[in-house]
Amino acid sequence: MKFFTLLFLFISFLYGEITLKIATYNVENLFDLEKKGYKYKEYKPYGKSLWNKKNYKIKLNNLSHVIKDIDADIICLEEIHSKKALLDLKYKLKQKGLYYKYYSIADKKNTAIKVAILSKFPFIYSKELIVTNSYKYRNILETKFKIDNKDLYIFVNHWKSKAGPESMRIRSAKVLRDRVEQIGYDKNIILLGDFNSHYEEYKIFKKKRKHNDTNGKTAINHVLRTINNTKDALHVEIKEDNFYNLWYDAKENDRYSYIYRGKKEALDNILISKSLLNNNVISYIPNSINNFSKDYLFKKKQIYRWQVSRAKIRKHKGKGYSDHLAVTAKFLVH
Repeated sequence: MKFFTLLFLFISFLYGEITLKIATYNVENLFDLEKKGYKYKEYKPYGKSLWNKKNYKIKLNNLSHVIKDIDADIICLEEIHSKKALLDLKYKLKQKGLYYKYYSIADKKNTAIKVAILSKFPFIYSKELIVTNSYKYRNILETKFKIDNKDLYIFVNHWKSKAGPESMRIRSAKVLRDRVEQIGYDKNIILLGDFNSHYEEYKIFKKKRKHNDTNGKTAINHVLRTINNTKDALHVEIKEDNFYNLWYDAKENDRYSYIYRGKKEALDNILISKSLLNNNVISYIPNSINNFSKDYLFKKKQIYRWQVSRAKIRKHKGKGYSDHLAVTAKFLVH
């Protein structure tokens, strides 16, 4: 597979094509220090939990270190509290030499955490898909790009956690699917983010009564139609209205972005439409899907998340990064 990746990159260099690196990263509760806006208890500024200027700066510095190392052309972010937090992160990245001129955040609903996007490329528009008016559901961010005169749609997701049943994730998936049907399955479409769903969720959740309130039907596999697309990206054949989960193009042991009680899970996913597999105007580069797993992001075989004490009053320790790993993939713009 490495041979084919190198071949793709050589051809792109030879013909002046653009190699596009896209990433998704759940940054774990990047809250600002403003007094306004709903915040989790331990993120209320300047209180006993020590969410203060010092720890905020450390958090921004640590996250920007990771994002600088990733160096994606477009990075989609989950768990951003506000536009202020996004702009502070953007500024810190600029200080480190990584400049994202373009940005957007799904902030029309006053949820505690939101999805956002940073990009080196301009976009035609960026808008929010409202799942429901309930604050239990986060809005989806839809952004349309025109790169080298080719259209590309990116949808940033952060679905309901496993604290809720599968029916809640299905609700988000149906809104997403309905919007894709409006655009057209033949378009270049990337669905990514923290789906709180394994790439084969339909296999692992059946016996979990807390989650399976849908008679075995799952959001990521059934609603977005990703079942049985298990071959690598060079040989996969999918139907027009199906999506291909890029995890199938990675080695099985590397298919994870989260570790829960020592068990690796793939909660963050990148799904692509059929057109991005067909070497059309934009195409996925085989074998380029990766979790960003540098050594400094681990501690004792666990992901080195942002450290908050478990005492009665939870306190920030000023150490760590996020409880998720970023996921990246590369595309060729012909």
